[in-house]
Amino acid sequence: MQDAAEPFLRIEGVSKTFGSFQAVRNVSLSVGKGEIFSLLGGSGCGKTTLLRMLAGFEEPSAGRIFLDGRDMAGVPAWERPVHMMFQSYAIFPHMSVEKNIAYGLKHEALTKAEKADRTREMLELVQLVPFAARKPHQISGGQRQRVALARALARQPKLLLLDEPLAALDKKLREQTQFELMSIQARTGVTFIVVTHDQEEAMTLSDRIAVMDKGEVKQIGSPTEIYEFPASRFVADFIGSINAFDAAVLGVEAGLLRLSVPALGTEVLARGQSGVAEGSKVTLAIRPEKLRLSMEKPADGNAVQGKVRDLAYFGKDSLYRIALPSGVLVQAHAVNARRGDEGARVADWDDEVWLAFDATSAIVLVE
Repeated sequence: MQDAAEPFLRIEGVSKTFGSFQAVRNVSLSVGKGEIFSLLGGSGCGKTTLLRMLAGFEEPSAGRIFLDGRDMAGVPAWERPVHMMFQSYAIFPHMSVEKNIAYGLKHEALTKAEKADRTREMLELVQLVPFAARKPHQISGGQRQRVALARALARQPKLLLLDEPLAALDKKLREQTQFELMSIQARTGVTFIVVTHDQEEAMTLSDRIAVMDKGEVKQIGSPTEIYEFPASRFVADFIGSINAFDAAVLGVEAGLLRLSVPALGTEVLARGQSGVAEGSKVTLAIRPEKLRLSMEKPADGNAVQGKVRDLAYFGKDSLYRIALPSGVLVQAHAVNARRGDEGARVADWDDEVWLAFDATSAIVLVE
């Protein structure tokens, strides 16, 4: 990946309006060469509009886009070193796998032999050589996705744009294909920009993620940074599950914040952060997997008592919904480390339990 000081893709203050509607609002970000960068957000957040501007299908209303040092203003889609892979894959049903891939080279300045060699190289890259003569209906959904990817990569683009690339696949195949995509990207070194609404997909695929909402970028960071250190309540809520409570800062003790949390009915300690002063109104957020369940009161640390109201078994773990005396419901995950029946559970319906968490596991949000 190239140095962040010399980004391969640079987006500066880009906005896009359609009449009175502003789809993208003053977006600025940089992407390094060879990076898998995801635009993550719900429907209507502006991620696909931003992708279409990168492809040249839409022109920015304001701002500039630079690719490999070149200003893309006025450069038509067909002249950009960019290829866009659509959610539908758009492969031809009457053509074989091999001919579908070769079609991407139709207008390239290559000899017939060079096109054949490039097509063969792509077939090997996506591991579809044994299926070269088959039609799309004769291969699986994951294999069709790889055909579309091979056709896109055959033209050797500098930037590959993927719009919800795995949305048409079932969960198990989607998980398998994520790792295949990562492997192919690593072997080719092509920069990938992925648009997705699926948080798990973005977390698995990406080197970095831009979380978007209402046309704006709310946070950019690695999957770990986005999940463990969200910049706002929106990001914390959007990525994974979280328990969030209104709180007030009572003071700072040895680098930890002492918080009053009415919903928990107690004071708690949380990791301190700069810019949070005594008297500040904040949000205390705790991921369900950071909560420890026990039947006995913990000897130390933050702890609250409640009653199990709901219990869902997912195989690898169980989800508990705990009702606190304040009436607030708290979600907690417990890993099912032991094989067994109901006797392996930490607690059961209507049990009185304790929830404990470390100060370093708590997230304090000021936005």
